[in-house]
Amino acid sequence: RLRRLSRSLSRKQKGSANSKKARTRLARLHARIANIRQDALHQLTTGLTRRFPVIGIEDLNVAGMMKNRRLARSIADRGFFEFRRQLDYKREMRGGEVVVADRWFASSKTCSCCGHVRESLPLAVRTWTCPDCQARHDRDGNAAINLKHYAVSSTVSACGGEGAGSGGNARVKPAPSKQEVSKKLPMGSFG
Repeated sequence: RLRRLSRSLSRKQKGSANSKKARTRLARLHARIANIRQDALHQLTTGLTRRFPVIGIEDLNVAGMMKNRRLARSIADRGFFEFRRQLDYKREMRGGEVVVADRWFASSKTCSCCGHVRESLPLAVRTWTCPDCQARHDRDGNAAINLKHYAVSSTVSACGGEGAGSGGNARVKPAPSKQEVSKKLPMGSFG
């Protein structure tokens, strides 16, 4: 639809009434797409912060990834910065912790079973076998497991004191509850 409306606008004579109508239609569609994306991001981040006290994410070089013309459009559509921003402020609202692995953490190249780190792993390689333990890994699944281990290990200390687990954060938002009208009971009866 977006391509069709853009093409329609480009065919109109500039400054004409039909051109203004086409521009309005295109602007309305752009706003609708932006709202759908924003809503999807809000639902995802809200669900994650409600369900998990500790969330592990990876700091990616988005500017460098945008230079790859094959990846640029899909990366721009995802809105990585907005995702992280929403996670941060919702974490502060609800409690919990967002652990960010630095961009040099080898999440894809590290074996989640034995810890062996490969020297190189091109982006085209989607599955690989660990030379030490012979475990077969899916690149993305292995990275997710390694990020989970990283997040859990960074929140739990050896003594179990400061930073151990999510703790009972007093700032956690209580669940909504329905108020009921209390009934007056006669003295001596229990209901």
